[in-house]
Amino acid sequence: MPAAWRTGGPNCLEQPDWQVHEYNSDFYILRQSGCVHYEKPFLYLIFGKQRAMLVDTGAGESSAADAVKKLMAQKKRELPLVVTHSHGHGDHTAGDKAFQAMANVSFAQAKTFGIENWPEQAGGIDLGDRIIDVLAIPGHEVAHMAFYDRRTGILLTGDHLYPGRLYVRDAAEFLRSTRRMVEFTATRPVAHILGCHIEQSAEPFVDYPTGTRYQPSEHSLELGRAHLLELLAALEAQKGKLEKVALRDFTIVPK
Repeated sequence: MPAAWRTGGPNCLEQPDWQVHEYNSDFYILRQSGCVHYEKPFLYLIFGKQRAMLVDTGAGESSAADAVKKLMAQKKRELPLVVTHSHGHGDHTAGDKAFQAMANVSFAQAKTFGIENWPEQAGGIDLGDRIIDVLAIPGHEVAHMAFYDRRTGILLTGDHLYPGRLYVRDAAEFLRSTRRMVEFTATRPVAHILGCHIEQSAEPFVDYPTGTRYQPSEHSLELGRAHLLELLAALEAQKGKLEKVALRDFTIVPK
């Protein structure tokens, strides 16, 4: 992981729209600049031998399609691309239209991953000698999904768990989804848990206000399984009567 991520300043004239980080030669993390949109979402591009998969397409005036096309050409990895979403909120789907206009691009939904019994059944996709497991995790949004890359041990949790404000729209489903991820990871290695935003500052219990574009001292992107267990314990302690709870690295926020 990089020592720090670019956010949105202090000088936007010197900021590219995207920061592209090579986690390894088959796994890339793209962050949209706060100069483009204050949400500053993270996108994930994973390569198999037969195709690649992109999770989310960015916010606002997203140029994700151009960034991904350029990256694939630079790396000489111009494979068929499967585009999917962690969930359907606009700050994760704004770049869809440009991808829909590209050749050799398809869009995936729950049924694409073999999830017929939502949300209990897990699914997956084989990118070519690389299996990505897919879990249904509604609660923040009804169609929310998590992705587990068996090769790296990275769990992508979208807006369900990240260093920031975890907005809970359905408390019962959010709790069940958290349990589902805890059970899934009990028998699998977890190198990192990566969400779609950073809203937390490096100072414990302190987050940046909504709409902040420049975050000069922000929390790291990566969390661990301990944070997932901490989230589950905090949810269970409320016994169904969910209230705002600020923890060291994230805040549970009922909506």
